[in-house]
Amino acid sequence: MKIKEINKLDIKVGIICKSVKEQKIRADINEKHIPIAGDVAIFRVLTLGKHTRIQTESGRNTVILPDDLIMGAFGSRYATSQIEGYVPNSYLESYDILGQGGVIGQAKSWHLNYDLVGTTKVELIGYVVNENGQVVNTIKNFEPLQTFDPISFLDSPKAILSLGTSMDSGKTSSAAFLAYGLKKAGKTVAFIKLTGTTYTKDKNFVEDYGAHDTIDFSDFGFPSTYMCETEVLLDLYQSLLTKMVNSVNPDYVIVEIADGLLERETNALLKHSAFKSQFQGAIFSASESLSGIAGAKQLEDFGITVIGISGLVTTSPLLVEEIRQNSKYSVLLMEDLMSEKIIHIIDKKNILNNCDQVEIY
Repeated sequence: MKIKEINKLDIKVGIICKSVKEQKIRADINEKHIPIAGDVAIFRVLTLGKHTRIQTESGRNTVILPDDLIMGAFGSRYATSQIEGYVPNSYLESYDILGQGGVIGQAKSWHLNYDLVGTTKVELIGYVVNENGQVVNTIKNFEPLQTFDPISFLDSPKAILSLGTSMDSGKTSSAAFLAYGLKKAGKTVAFIKLTGTTYTKDKNFVEDYGAHDTIDFSDFGFPSTYMCETEVLLDLYQSLLTKMVNSVNPDYVIVEIADGLLERETNALLKHSAFKSQFQGAIFSASESLSGIAGAKQLEDFGITVIGISGLVTTSPLLVEEIRQNSKYSVLLMEDLMSEKIIHIIDKKNILNNCDQVEIY
């Protein structure tokens, strides 16, 4: 199949490519060009597997079928309950859809739940190029990131982390409920999802619960943040926060970092002293009591104040009681986070943490 120019009526455009305006396609470089994260191309769907839809530029989750043409961007993915995959370092006969937002790469492993269906396979038709014949890149479509400045936003807005034990531990739900509570207390709230793989479900969900504005890494063209260097993520954080301040000037910003505390980028950020200094503390989501207690303890070892344990664990009264009986940590139920009183809990934790750091002679 050969196509020289994009007809968007015939191509399903992944949301990661929403900023792409170029119309030309080059197939002559398919086997020579080594893709990097963000490179945009046209693919033909070969066989369906895990992904039977992509989120298109309108935000709609659109069904895909064999022989459909899609526009996507190369990227990597770390998803413990779904797919592990990487930007390939050579031309391949077929590639895998790694993420529903239109992220394409080479799958290395996937959760046992997908063993029978495998991944959705696509073939490369050609790269989308600019008028100079250079491959369009979603990240390079934006202006350069701002340089991380740890003192620029120390006082305003107040920032809170939403962290968890792993993927699907309840981080986004905790962030959404917290946004609701803070809004109920009369505060302007912004939400930043700093790391992950492109798919707007999380930021849309938090906005539904009351965040005045939401943003994530894909708004700066990143298909995924997996395998990004820490310095890049710090600059990305600075850029996202600046955009939020300019947009709604929030009293509070909730920052979600994907996956668990041991994941590569999460772990590096939480060990970075200047990054940690930005936050009043963290809401820590867990799926069960032991991981909640152990993870909260690790956060304290990192020097991060634990405002409370929340997430999936709070759906079980028995697990909640285990945390309360076997640790010093507060458990924040959905109704706690969604109450205007949550602002007093946050402030109290911050005061206690500051007192702990005062040396008494």
